[in-house]
Amino acid sequence: MAILSRRAVLAGGVGVVVAAAGAVPPVILFVHGNGDTAGLWITVFWRFESNGYPHDRLYAVDLRNPTARNLDDQPMPGRSSSAEVMHQLADEVAAVRARLGLGAEEKIVLVAQSRGGNTVRNYLKNGGGAAFVSAVVLCGTVDHGVFVSDTRAVTSEFNGASPLMRDLNSTQGEVIAGIRFLTLRSDHNDKYAQPDGRYLGMPGTPTGVGFDAPALAGATNLVLPGVDHRETGFSPQAFAAMYRFITGEPPATMAIVPEAQAVLNGKVSGWEAGQPTNIAVAGAEVTVFRTMADTGERVGDPVHHAITRADGLWGPFAADPRATYEFVAASPGLPTRHIYRSPFPRSSDLVAIRPMPFGPADQAAGAVVYMTRPRGYFGLGRDLVTLDGAVPTDIADGVPSVATTRLALPATPQRAVIGRFRDEIIAARQWPAAGGALSVIELTF
Repeated sequence: MAILSRRAVLAGGVGVVVAAAGAVPPVILFVHGNGDTAGLWITVFWRFESNGYPHDRLYAVDLRNPTARNLDDQPMPGRSSSAEVMHQLADEVAAVRARLGLGAEEKIVLVAQSRGGNTVRNYLKNGGGAAFVSAVVLCGTVDHGVFVSDTRAVTSEFNGASPLMRDLNSTQGEVIAGIRFLTLRSDHNDKYAQPDGRYLGMPGTPTGVGFDAPALAGATNLVLPGVDHRETGFSPQAFAAMYRFITGEPPATMAIVPEAQAVLNGKVSGWEAGQPTNIAVAGAEVTVFRTMADTGERVGDPVHHAITRADGLWGPFAADPRATYEFVAASPGLPTRHIYRSPFPRSSDLVAIRPMPFGPADQAAGAVVYMTRPRGYFGLGRDLVTLDGAVPTDIADGVPSVATTRLALPATPQRAVIGRFRDEIIAARQWPAAGGALSVIELTF
């Protein structure tokens, strides 16, 4: 399994010293959640680096089949069991330790989001991980399940009454002795920590859990007011809490400090049995165009072009941190994805690209533009959200629970489509669905 980290090629960067003279800060390995990729940690990496944390002490794992089975003890194509991802994490920890030449006394820190917390806790208790880990940060982790039932989906990884959950919570204080634990949770905005089953498709049915379900008895438990499920790990508030817990000091800055040049890279992954994977795709074509920030129109010829090999990597690409780009990803058997993003202020090897199939109604539309927020959800009433100048109609009121909104348009004329979330504004162009293309406004923050 490939280890993903910041490239060693840096053009600058400032920050504060995070350890006393002569001391080396601990290695941190980040673990993503259900269906996700290592790429979601990009802004957290940037904030650590902007505070002087060495880039070669930050790593993120890509679990091969990141989506959990419906029932943990019953195989499902394209999905993984709790044991499978636990063993993958164990392999990744071993690979990081070997790569850095860490001695037996040098322990690492694990930071996990959502389902990734189950994987971390299982690794510590049942996979031998306690010998290699000094501290754990669990972000919106379903530590007591998203529901509790002795009769429904009894072996689901997300059932608080499942064998896995009962085992993980059977230790004294629900933690592992000798390891520091921090949990981060929302006050009431986490869709997976709700007393009512509305966000599980069961409105009016008690779940058996409350807003405090991610907390553990023996951990330091912090509440981040107003954040949604994903923001428990990827928001600036989450960064500040985990940074202080790991280093013992508050961050000197919450800002992402730009570099003179951003060297970008990442992996193209695909799908298996209708499920997203983090398995590298060979033969994918990635072309990058510089764009006009206000219209999404291309400026000149491509500034980068690559066809992926077995490792799926599409870079490196030296980007201007002030420029906006269109990433055109053509992967075998899938629609061509035109991705529009904000400027990249810093270097990263975590720029993941995962082309996706058409949705049920996409091919019948003239053109389709998606706006997606991988590091959080859209919350009407909490957030300013517009797509093509209007508030999307496919985002429901209540607890933020939707990360993607969709707009169907005529195929012509091709024009600018503006997406906005809070202060992040991205201009895209629509592309005809009949030509096998779709547009994606991918928010970074």
